[in-house]
Amino acid sequence: MTQPHASHPQITARLKRAHGHLAKVITMLDAQAPCTDIAQQLFAVEKAITNAKRALIHDHIDHCLSPGAEADTADFKTITKFL
Repeated sequence: MTQPHASHPQITARLKRAHGHLAKVITMLDAQAPCTDIAQQLFAVEKAITNAKRALIHDHIDHCLSPGAEADTADFKTITKFL
């Protein structure tokens, strides 16, 4: 197994925040909260996940790719599909 990157704890924290926001959305739906409030929470979930994904991809590019390596070029193309 590979070593986790230094950024992984921060990414985990972002995802835990997203998890909390998502749990709140479910509670709000069950409680029939106003749609605008639910949409705001869903926006928070989406932003937290997007930011976690971006941090992971940037970390991968910074630490896992060697400039000019053929295999790394393919890896770069693969990971950028998820942007």
